[in-house]
Amino acid sequence: MSETHRARRPPPVGAGLLLGLGLGGFLDGIVLHQILQWHHMGSSAGVPVDTVAGLQINTLLDGLFHAATWLMVLIGLVLLWRAVRRGAALSSRALFGSGLAGFGLFNLVEGLVNHHLLGLHHVNETVPHDQWMWWDLGFLASGVLLLALGALMIRTAPA
Repeated sequence: MSETHRARRPPPVGAGLLLGLGLGGFLDGIVLHQILQWHHMGSSAGVPVDTVAGLQINTLLDGLFHAATWLMVLIGLVLLWRAVRRGAALSSRALFGSGLAGFGLFNLVEGLVNHHLLGLHHVNETVPHDQWMWWDLGFLASGVLLLALGALMIRTAPA
């Protein structure tokens, strides 16, 4: 069968999910950890942010977090490249939607695991302690919204 008559493969949703996970993590780390300095990876887990030693440990943990998100983006790019080389259909809607879904998945997993289960940190630790839960719940809600919007875009993308 010729190259032009071969059936197209479905869009690379898995690649988009990984790209969204990684880019969502980058946005979280850059904006919440570094620019706004609302929290660090271990700031609620007994690693102080008001001492040089504590800040060094938190900076290391933040760096490891960024390394993990960088790997997600790298793997997502490799999967996207391989899918395109194998004839995957390229739909901007499906790729953007899977990226949004991945970003939402990041917020859900990171929020549930780090904020609620492990208590490593909370979204906004600059507000009074009794308000932390509202920021954490808002973070989870943003994850649900992004995941739902991304899934809708994937479902309605051209085949």
